[in-house]
Amino acid sequence: MSDQSAEAPNPAPTRIPAELRVPAISRRRMLQLGALGVGAFAATPLLAACGSSSSGGSGGNGGDLVIVRAQDSVDMDKTMVFSNASLWVYQQMYECLVAMTDDGQGVKPWLAESYQMSPDNLTCTLKLRQGVKFHNGQPLTSADVKFSIDESSKTHGGWEFINSAIKEVSTPDASTVVVTTNYPWAPLLADLSCPNNGIVPKDYGGKSKAAFYAAPVATGPFRWDTWQKGNLIRLKKNPTYWQPGKPGVDTVTWKVVPDDNSRAIQLQGGQAQINEAPPFSSISQLKAQPGVQVDLFPSTRTDYILMNQNKTPYADIHVRRAISYALDRESMVKNILFGNGQPANSFMMPSAPYYDKNCQGITYNMDKARQELAQSSVPHGFTTTYLAMSGDSVDSAIAQILQASLKELGITMNIQNVDSSAQHDLTTKLDYEIAHSYWTMDLADPDELVQFALDPTSGGHSFDTAYNNPQLIELLHQAQREFDKGKRQTLYNQIQQQAADSAFLGFLFYTPFPYSASDKVKGFKVLPTGYYHLEDVTL
Repeated sequence: MSDQSAEAPNPAPTRIPAELRVPAISRRRMLQLGALGVGAFAATPLLAACGSSSSGGSGGNGGDLVIVRAQDSVDMDKTMVFSNASLWVYQQMYECLVAMTDDGQGVKPWLAESYQMSPDNLTCTLKLRQGVKFHNGQPLTSADVKFSIDESSKTHGGWEFINSAIKEVSTPDASTVVVTTNYPWAPLLADLSCPNNGIVPKDYGGKSKAAFYAAPVATGPFRWDTWQKGNLIRLKKNPTYWQPGKPGVDTVTWKVVPDDNSRAIQLQGGQAQINEAPPFSSISQLKAQPGVQVDLFPSTRTDYILMNQNKTPYADIHVRRAISYALDRESMVKNILFGNGQPANSFMMPSAPYYDKNCQGITYNMDKARQELAQSSVPHGFTTTYLAMSGDSVDSAIAQILQASLKELGITMNIQNVDSSAQHDLTTKLDYEIAHSYWTMDLADPDELVQFALDPTSGGHSFDTAYNNPQLIELLHQAQREFDKGKRQTLYNQIQQQAADSAFLGFLFYTPFPYSASDKVKGFKVLPTGYYHLEDVTL
């Protein structure tokens, strides 16, 4: 366990998740909660096809890949935008120095063919892969890398918190990049794999920032084609991509089809090849459809109950523990997720690095719930208001199950419905009592999550709960600076158990990423963060 004071005179500055500083729904909220839908799966009229068939292509058999989804992207600016609907598109263009491994547990060389940390863990030297070109034919150099990382670090109100530990990016020669940190920083390589650190041409290739991101240029397997706002985004293959024989399709189109049933019909009818986030209620029927394959990819999503400790009586640990014991997680998994999930024992998830499967999370037990409430400041119960997301079937179902359980304890839980963006804004401002939310990760390192969850000074208000535990904050700062994996695991085990005991959140369940696809699609795989590599897909 490292001694923080011995490594640097000042504690590491905490990252401020930008989701909390912009008036948009955060990236983690942009995962469609409808993916967990409880509605019936019914047929609707077949919708029109999108795109045309073609042949050829560099590698694979060519053709046009169409992905149907519930909502459109927001923007292609990698320094500012958090929505998954944007991320999953622009990651096919922007590439980082390193990339997350398929299991989500680490990173591997990407635009950098090698990397090495210095003995004092203050600098990382990366050697660029030779022969990489941007979509405009310009060769990739270290100057482009420095510009790209500096650009993200200096952009206010965006992803700059990811690069908060970086002191300097230097370029000894055209193929070498040296990243220096202000203090030993264990998450550095994972940070460099974050989408905000995707590499673009220096000075935007001579364009303004706005003009560049309206038609971006990068090194990825696909390059910009067109965006019909509210309808579709199309990218086309990069014929000079640095991975030989890839990509395997000629174009990729993301088409906006808000209705769940319409997306399923387009897939079955051949107008689309991949359906993003079909409802869990439809999974068993989709599996029975000829020509359709269904995958439930392990994810880093965890759902939880928020309890605002600035509101009476949630600062009382016994109240929080009582409510956490009253959460019938098994029932929720069965009735809301149709069995496609598992009860959560930690605010971290099984697919995340340093998750502790042995963490003793609070489990459903109404007798213990009564015992905890009896020890609290409100032993005979109280009245509270649940801030619900109107029109969201999953949130509604969670509220109803929780309401019934709390009633047994003598707690009256009223339900106030607001739209999802208002619910996000109110919880972010700590203007609520109790609510439901969730998280997905961006990195192959727990630091982003742990800071957001447990350090109220990071800008996340401890997952919008106002929880403040100095001992846990000290442990997470130690974990940031600890490079020994065994010692780091020990630190994160302590963090998870203490956080579970405090019931600062009511952990609910872990869910996978559901996808359905034509059986003609080969090589499609979703990483635990929700990202995917379409260069590997063929038809």
